[in-house]
Amino acid sequence: MYGAILGDMVGAPYEFDRGNKSKDFEMWNRKVRFTDDTVMTIAVADAILTAGIDAEEKEIKKALVEKMQQWGNRYPNSGYGGRFIHWLGSRNPKPYGSYGNGSAMRVSSVGWFYDTLEKTREVARWTAEVSHNHPEGIKGAEATASVIFMARHGALKEEIKEYVVKEFGYDLSRTCDEIRPGYYHDESCQKTVPEAITAFLEGEYFEDVIRTAVSLGGDCDTLTCIAGGMAEAFYGIPVGMIQNTCDRLGEDMMEVLKDFDEQRNGSSVDPFLEGNEVIAASIEQFRKETTNENLAVVAGAFCQRIKAGGRFIVPVIAPDALVNMVNPETAKVGDEFTSEEELSFKFQHLEGDDGEIWAVAFTSRQEYLKGASSDTLVMDIEQLLEGFADDVGETGIIINPWGENLLLRKDLIKAIVKMAKEDKEL
Repeated sequence: MYGAILGDMVGAPYEFDRGNKSKDFEMWNRKVRFTDDTVMTIAVADAILTAGIDAEEKEIKKALVEKMQQWGNRYPNSGYGGRFIHWLGSRNPKPYGSYGNGSAMRVSSVGWFYDTLEKTREVARWTAEVSHNHPEGIKGAEATASVIFMARHGALKEEIKEYVVKEFGYDLSRTCDEIRPGYYHDESCQKTVPEAITAFLEGEYFEDVIRTAVSLGGDCDTLTCIAGGMAEAFYGIPVGMIQNTCDRLGEDMMEVLKDFDEQRNGSSVDPFLEGNEVIAASIEQFRKETTNENLAVVAGAFCQRIKAGGRFIVPVIAPDALVNMVNPETAKVGDEFTSEEELSFKFQHLEGDDGEIWAVAFTSRQEYLKGASSDTLVMDIEQLLEGFADDVGETGIIINPWGENLLLRKDLIKAIVKMAKEDKEL
C-alpha cells in the first residue's frame, strides 16, 4: 500500500506524458504530491478496516461507498475523472460501467488483507463493482490484487506472469523498451494494468520498478501507483523512501496507514522484546538531558538486555522471497539464507541530511508501528551490535527512528559490546 502511494506521488509530475520517457529523473522534486490515486487507496483500506476484514459483501460495499465519498469530498481537488466526480457527489451513487484504471489503482490494500488468493480476488471485485463494474474494470482490480498477494507470499516473477496471462488474458509478451515509444496517456484498465505489471516484472529492485514505470509515460501516476504496490510486496521499500512518502501525507491518512499496519502485522508479541522498555526509557532520559552520566545509563541498559538475550525488530529488504522464511534464532549481519529457494536480504537504511547512512532497529512492535511497514527480522541485540561494530558501510544504528531515537555510532557500539562481554565474564 505504501508502494502504491509512493508510485502515485512520484509519477504525478509526469502524468499526461509530461516526462521524457527516461528512468533518469529527480525522484523527490517539489512537484511530487499525492493525487486521487492515493486518496482512493486510503479510502478502500479505511472501508475494509471499518467494515471488518471478515465482513460480508453487502457490509463491505456499503462501507466502500461511504468511505470513498467521505475521503473524496475531504480532498476534492485531487484529480478525479468527470464521471467519478459525479459519483462522489451523488446521494445514491450507482456503478456506471467504467473500465477506467481507477479500480486498479485503489485496490492495493486488498492484496495484503486476506489469507487466500480466492478471497483476495473476491474482495478486489467488490471494490471495483461499486463504481467500475465493467468486466475490464473488475479484471484490472483483481489482477492487481492478485499480483500483490502472490508477491508477498514469495511467488517468483515467472509464476506471477504465468498466472496473470492464464487468468486474466493480459498480453505480457512485450518488453518495456517495446512499449515505451508508442505508449500514450490512456486511463483504461486494459491499457494501464498490463503495462504496470510489465514494469514490475522488469524492475530489478523497488526503486528500479518505480523508475521503469515512470519511464513508460502515459497515465503515469496511476501506472506507477499500480506497479509500486506490486514492487512493495515483492521487494519491500527502503526506509528513507517510506519516510519521504509519509512526510507528504496528512495526519488523517497516516492514521489509516497505522491501522492498516496493525491489521497486516497482527498483534503477536515476541517475549524477547519484553524488557526493552529499559532501553527506551534510558534513551528518552538521554534525549531530555544529554550528559555522559545518562549515556552511561543507556549503555548499561543495552548490556542488561544483552545479558537477558533481548532482541530488536530490524527492517530488511528481501528481494527474492519472504523474510519470515528466515530463522531469526540464527540470523546474523551479512548472512545469506537458503530454504527451498535461495533467500537473501539486506538491511534497510536511513540517510541523514549530512549524507551519513544508518541501519535501523526498533525496541518494540509499538515503536515499529509508528512508521511505515516493511519486511523485518527479530534479531538478537548482541549479534546485531557485533555485526555492525566493525562493518565499514554504515555510520551506525538508529534506534526507534520514528520516536525518541538514539544514534548509536560505531564507537558506542564497540563500547557496549565490550561492556557486555566483560559483564558476562563476571
